[in-house]
Amino acid sequence: MPVRSCEAITKLLRSKNVVEFKDLQAVLGNASRATTFRYLKQVSYQRSYNHNGRYYTRTDRRRYDRHGLFSHGDIHFSRDGTVSETIKRLVYESTAGLTSRELQDVLHLRVQVFLLSAVHHATVTREKLGGLYVYAHTDSAVRELQLQRRREQLDGGKDAPIEVRVDDEVIIAVLLALLRHPEATAAEVVRYSRGRSPPISMGQVAKVFTRFDLESIGKKGGSSKS
Repeated sequence: MPVRSCEAITKLLRSKNVVEFKDLQAVLGNASRATTFRYLKQVSYQRSYNHNGRYYTRTDRRRYDRHGLFSHGDIHFSRDGTVSETIKRLVYESTAGLTSRELQDVLHLRVQVFLLSAVHHATVTREKLGGLYVYAHTDSAVRELQLQRRREQLDGGKDAPIEVRVDDEVIIAVLLALLRHPEATAAEVVRYSRGRSPPISMGQVAKVFTRFDLESIGKKGGSSKS
């Protein structure tokens, strides 16, 4: 049996981008869950905020993007640990509040349940503007600045205040959908992609259309009935 130590876990996490709990148990000589957790809490690690926290990775601040997120394929990690804390930080840091769609585009998972819980527990607030709920800071002064900025964006017809992330898997999925349906609009591509996990958003599809100059393809399909 190998010598059990937190160093063994650290070495494993450094050697791989992500591991599962069974891998941690194995490196400790097939230790029990309780024993593995006892050693695990002595090292710096994070669990994925999707896939029910199934995956583990080392803590390395250099890997996080501008939103404080790190992804390995469809496995996503946040510097905040949980989805709830990540949503709170993103909302607080935003200049114009955030909609559920904008948060979903960044986090790559459905956020409505988390947002309802956040509002219920008063960790964020929300206000309806332009037909959409905008989630904002709990501090009244900060919230008013965010909502004022959002109103200015709505009045000026500006784009969403948060960058839509598009990885290679999303690009491939969109292009494959267009190969099967070459005259599809962006909205139709989203519909054809339903059931995919994580879901592909309209913002992501629109970004792929723009990046690859596919606007003419979308126009051929006419309007979509959602």
